[in-house]
Amino acid sequence: MRRAARAPVLLALPLVAALLAGCGSKANNDTFDLSITPSGQGVSARNRQILVPEPTALKLLNSEQVVVRVSASEIQYLADSRWGDRLPALVQSKLVEAFENSGRLGGVGKPGQGLAIDYQIVTDIRAFEVTAGSPRLANVEISAKILNDRNGTVRAQSVFKATAPVSGAENRNFIEALDRAFAKVGAEIVDWSLKSM
Repeated sequence: MRRAARAPVLLALPLVAALLAGCGSKANNDTFDLSITPSGQGVSARNRQILVPEPTALKLLNSEQVVVRVSASEIQYLADSRWGDRLPALVQSKLVEAFENSGRLGGVGKPGQGLAIDYQIVTDIRAFEVTAGSPRLANVEISAKILNDRNGTVRAQSVFKATAPVSGAENRNFIEALDRAFAKVGAEIVDWSLKSM
């Protein structure tokens, strides 16, 4: 009778140890997001509705991986870190949010949402990386075109670039620098688009 009573306790001990080990373990990849704070002032285009398609990008940028450029011809990915979505989808989502949060448009949408569109903001991610070396810099470059959705003509086009220094050696320092550079580029795209429409 005593042996039967001890068996469940002995079997339960490894299970408890496994659960405690799981609570203390760290996730394989830290997941990061981006941010943009558009200017609250400036030209309004409340009679315009725009579409923001997903940006185009080379395969090396079209993933959840965070790019670190080691040399002009060599890249690596930041270990144990990833974006919350594929980078083009994340940039698209943040641009849509920024246009909406500006409060200066009649409507903003993504493809498939059924809006009657006046213009498309077509973008291409040319660089979104941290360059290794001294100093380490986050580098973001995005080209943008304002495309008249009714006749297919390009109303305006420009290239937006920003850099930000990496202030430490941890992964979050790399991401914070990329976020600062992207926030500047994204806000400039929003303000430029509203002035150009």
